[in-house]
Amino acid sequence: MKKNSSLTAVVIGASGYAGSELCRLVARHPLLTLAGCFVSEGSVDAGTKLSVLYPKLRGVVDLPLQGLDSLSLKQIKATAQVVFIATEHEAAAQLAYQLYDNKRIIIDLSGAHRLADAQDYITHYGFSHPHPQLLSEAVYGLAEWHTGLLENANLIAVPGCYPTATLLALKPVQHLLASQPVIVNAVSGVTGAGRKPTHKTLGAELSLQGYGVFNHRHQPEIEQHGQTAVVFTPHLGAFKRGILATLYLQLAEGTSCQDVAEAYAVYQKHPCVRVGYQHTPAIQDVEHSGYCDIGWHRKGTQLIVFAAIDNLLKGAASQALQCLNLRLGEPQTTGVPL
Repeated sequence: MKKNSSLTAVVIGASGYAGSELCRLVARHPLLTLAGCFVSEGSVDAGTKLSVLYPKLRGVVDLPLQGLDSLSLKQIKATAQVVFIATEHEAAAQLAYQLYDNKRIIIDLSGAHRLADAQDYITHYGFSHPHPQLLSEAVYGLAEWHTGLLENANLIAVPGCYPTATLLALKPVQHLLASQPVIVNAVSGVTGAGRKPTHKTLGAELSLQGYGVFNHRHQPEIEQHGQTAVVFTPHLGAFKRGILATLYLQLAEGTSCQDVAEAYAVYQKHPCVRVGYQHTPAIQDVEHSGYCDIGWHRKGTQLIVFAAIDNLLKGAASQALQCLNLRLGEPQTTGVPL
């Protein structure tokens, strides 16, 4: 692919919250042309303009949502240079297999290619991975940590929103920790549960509630890519978007504040992460942006780290663009709202 030329891009799963954000960002990206917004063939949204479904996109993305049938899939294979997949995990595994070759870049926002062991999909996702050979081909798209690997990747697995916040907070200091599990409590806005309504996401039922205790599918993702044992408990909050993750860590004896500060200095060269000592970030500080705000507090050997992100942007769509930018040799922030 010629650098700095306009690339034809499509979004599959465009009607979801993350998918619609992705369409908005792709449409405004200086190096991309949004050529198609696709939903499943039987979707009730097929034929509807995305800007009708999401009025905030009027004049930004007025393309109709197309049902993904065999003919449109063939057209995508023939014309698209970049394919974003924002579907259910099992569907994404099939689509990636059908589209994967050296002719296009596939960026998967589902969980279908985040884990290395196919058995983990049976245990944590509830399905047998149909194409486990692709798990070793996928590059995990934690943009700030896998920059070199992303430069040559044709299949990119965008991290989950909870793992993004957790891993960005954890990875710089994991070499400073005592040998024990990291405790992670994280709260997400209701958009993290997806657009399909359930009893727990109804307005009258929303509260602050933990879920997925000891068995959430993001725990093995965090442990695999953080190489640290964690006890992870997610919570659903009564607000629209954003994640605040709180990490409780035990530092090794003799670790100083300077040691911690130097560890987090790794982000000085990464413009999408902002770090502050004794800072307590809030979701409103990062909402509708591609930032991750990290704040850390230390007392003795205890370290508490906060990480705040917008789950639909840094936790999904804008991180997908960061990964693509790195793949294309462009600045990470090209087209990323900051």
